[in-house]
Amino acid sequence: MRKLTLVLLLLIALLQYPLWLGKGSWLRVWQYSQQIETHEKRNAYYRQRNETLRAEVRDLKQGQSAVEERARSELGLVKQDEVFFQVIQKKPNPPTGNAHSETTAKPAAAQSVSASPEAVSAPSNSPP
Repeated sequence: MRKLTLVLLLLIALLQYPLWLGKGSWLRVWQYSQQIETHEKRNAYYRQRNETLRAEVRDLKQGQSAVEERARSELGLVKQDEVFFQVIQKKPNPPTGNAHSETTAKPAAAQSVSASPEAVSAPSNSPP
């Protein structure tokens, strides 16, 4: 009887091997499900990116606003009869705490502002 029990346990172990460690094991199923989840997230990101690109292409084909916006921001173009203002802001140097340190002049940040002649109003009499 003891040999029969040992043979049956060995048979059960051999039948369990493919379930736990074989080609279609639980571990592989879990790994594949993790890969599928990762690919689904990546696909969702690419779908969103593609939709954004489609909308941009559609806007570039149909409307002039996107072309005008890019020409202004990337190329610095100004419309005809438009007044261009450039505002230069100086950034203050931070205090260093060392009285003998030299202050170095840093380039000021420039900000461009453009407006049509209708949008430019006369200066007010109030103090700045």
